[in-house]
Amino acid sequence: MELNVGDVARLLAVAERTVRRWVRDGSLPSHRVHDQHRFHPVEIQEWALAHGHPLPPGLLPPAPPEDPDTLGGALERGGIFHGLAGGSREEVLEAAANLPGIPPTVDRRLLYELLVAREGLAPTAVGDGIAIPHPRDPVIVPTQEPLVLLALLRHPVDFRALDGRPVQALFLLLSPSVRQHLRMFARLAFALHDEALKGLLLGAASRESILDRIRAVESGDARARGGGPADALPAASGRR
Repeated sequence: MELNVGDVARLLAVAERTVRRWVRDGSLPSHRVHDQHRFHPVEIQEWALAHGHPLPPGLLPPAPPEDPDTLGGALERGGIFHGLAGGSREEVLEAAANLPGIPPTVDRRLLYELLVAREGLAPTAVGDGIAIPHPRDPVIVPTQEPLVLLALLRHPVDFRALDGRPVQALFLLLSPSVRQHLRMFARLAFALHDEALKGLLLGAASRESILDRIRAVESGDARARGGGPADALPAASGRR
């Protein structure tokens, strides 16, 4: 699935002329098809997260806890792992590809090679000490529900982030379909605008504290529980 200029403008809640200006400046990733600009949805989500441009929460309505597509539910299934070893980006990715939360049907060596190849194209660090390593095309696995794995690193590692900060936490997304991958990435991108959640990640907080905060953000009551700037974002209309 690819996006056009109008799609991206609605997704980012900006004018189409702003999208075209970002393309001309070379800051927004795009490619041309028959003299028209086209955009990969994962790249746009990555760009928004790395540049501090929040996706409007109106595009992701509050979800009930039992919804299998919630970030909290996917993270419970995948797992939160403290003390991931590795002194380099490649070592960290290899350790992540061998986490016990990855389904046995996944070829772990192939997953590692895909992750390393993706980093060679562009860093997946999104700033603030966080990375979301994933191949250019989503990793589709034979599971009924999407999985998210969170690894908190034993030592900060340079992932060549735009802000120069070494990575301390990384998320790995595994989904049964491209559509579910895009939705989960969007949920994660929205959650990572929450300053309280980022503080828990960088402080290597407990599994329960991280899950509680993510559920609060997703359910829409993060403001009442000490939410950060993301809670004040205006709702925006647009296509989901």
